[in-house]
Formats: sequence, structure tokens, C-alpha cells
Amino acid sequence: MLLLQRALSLQVCRKGVTEACLREKVKQIMRPDDANVAGNVHGGTILKMIEEAGVIISTRHCNSQNGERCVAALARVERTDFLSPMCIGEVAHVSAEITYTSKHSVEVQVHVMSENILTGTKKLTNKATLWYVPLSLKNVDKVLEVPPIVYSRQELEEEGRKRYEAQKLERMETKWRNGDIVQPVLNPEPNTVSYSQSSLIHLVGPSDCTLHGFVHGGVTMKLMDEVAGIVAARHCKTNIVTASVDAINFHDKIRKGCVITISGRMTFTSNKSMEIEVLVDADPVVDNSQKRYRAASAFFTYVSLNQDGKPLPVPQLVPETEDEKKRFEEGKGRYLQMKAKRQGHTEPQP
Repeated sequence: MLLLQRALSLQVCRKGVTEACLREKVKQIMRPDDANVAGNVHGGTILKMIEEAGVIISTRHCNSQNGERCVAALARVERTDFLSPMCIGEVAHVSAEITYTSKHSVEVQVHVMSENILTGTKKLTNKATLWYVPLSLKNVDKVLEVPPIVYSRQELEEEGRKRYEAQKLERMETKWRNGDIVQPVLNPEPNTVSYSQSSLIHLVGPSDCTLHGFVHGGVTMKLMDEVAGIVAARHCKTNIVTASVDAINFHDKIRKGCVITISGRMTFTSNKSMEIEVLVDADPVVDNSQKRYRAASAFFTYVSLNQDGKPLPVPQLVPETEDEKKRFEEGKGRYLQMKAKRQGHTEPQP
């Protein structure tokens, strides 16, 4: 039986809601259908749990004051690193906390711990930052104002404002690219982009959707991770796990009844990692007035593991077209930038 427990600590001040009291906790035991054949929990399963905790706390906060009722919609997920694998039988502890609010958005930071219930050992597996916007239940295109929170220190508000401005700028820079669609190729050669590229087609049903009739962000992220995993497995033909997810941008809402196409293609390989671009396109088949559109996009990074869970070398990608070579160099730039950032964090302080 699925173990699911939620606990909330919420205190309201006269001036608003205090940052320290906005927390949501979710616990869930990992089952075989949450994992791959090697017993490692799918990255998409963890992303879905993260988003569920985020939408609960942000929706609750946005309805904490009298006014028009709303549901929080996921707008963006910052880069998320998978620090340690989670396995079947372990319990996931998901903790969410609201750390910043602007006039129309909520920042939620989420930590995921895995617990071995036989030994009691716990380890940090994920850290993520998500941004939500409150949409009116009466008019889905109307973004409502967010109740402010009270910060324990002024520096916390200033740091949050900087994060808000940075993500806003990045969202503008990564607006969906018109016409950039993954096309199938007949009889592709091994280790090429065409050889491993994959697509999944999904009809959006009621169980995928919010009260608005739009797809949950967690459902979309889980499907994106599934496609990225197929691309990685086809490329290296070994056990693969999600290592990180670059910022996921949700460009437009996906309505119930749409047919969505989730496409993935390899963009870059280092010695032991693979970068996969995933694009989500929505086709409103029951609405002739609206054309197919780009709904979400992100870059996933996967690693290949041996039977002992140790990283394996990855077959090197062979870009063929000019576009593939360009995407390869862009991916290399992102890889080197993140590698330098990690090394900067691990250097001892003088």
C-alpha cells in the first residue's frame, strides 16, 4: 500500500505570512513501478513529487487571504541536480518552503531526502527551486496578486529579488523557438543524433489536469524525463540515471483534450555524461482555431552506470548536420560552465 503523509506548519502574521512558517512535507515509499529495471527511481517520479509539494504550498499560500480563489501554476523549474540515486523500498521525504514572493509569483525551494527504513539512514538526493503564478479559477488567463510574506532578515528579501530578476531574464531568453521540431530519419547510423532521438505522444486526460483543466507541471516533467531516458538508453545501451535537469521553462498552458508530443534528442556528450534536449509541443485537436504550439522545453543530463552503480564512459555523439554541430558546441559550453561552477564551489576557502 502506498504510504503518503502530508504535514503542514503555517502561521499567519498581521503583516503577512512569515517565511519561516511556510513549509510543506510529503513522504512516499518508492515502489517497483516508480523505478527502472535496475531498481533506480526514475528522475521523472522525483520531479513529479517535487512539483506536487510545490503546488500544494503555493496554492495554499495564494489563497491565504480573502479574495478571488486561484490555483498556482508552475512557470519554471531552476536547474535541479540529482545528488544520489533513490531505490525501490526507500522512503522519499519531500520538504517545500516558500522563500520569496513577488507581486505575481511565488518561489518555492524543495529538498528531497531518501530514507532506508531498514537502517534509518537518510541522504540528500535533490534540491530544486520552482516558480509559480496564481491563476484565477474564474478566468484562467488572469494572473492574481500574491500575498506578501514577512522575512526574518532584509537580506533574504534582497537575495530573493535578485533570483526573481535573474529567472525572469532567462525565461525571456529561452522563449520557445518557432519551427524547431525533431524530425525522424530513416536508417540512421549508431551514435548519431538521429539514431537515439525519440518521441512520445500522449492524450491529455482529466487525471493529468488541475481544477482549471490544464496539465499539472509534474505530469509534463515526468513525461519529459521518460523521453530523455529513452534517448540516453538508446545511445549507450546500459543502465542510465538522471544526473541533472537544466531549467525547465513552461511557455504555455496545455489544456485537457490536447495531444502532446514530447520529443528528445541528444545534443552533447562528455566522457561520462549525455545532454538531451526535450521539447513539448501541444496540438489542440478539438479546437480548430488554435495551431500546434511549443508548451515546454528543457535540457536533461544523464549518466551511464555499470552493475555496481559506477559511472561508465559514454559513446561519443557524432553530429552530422550544421544544426547538430551548433547544438553540440552550445551543449559543450553549458557543460564547461557548470563544471567550472562546481569546481568553484568545492575549492577550499582561504
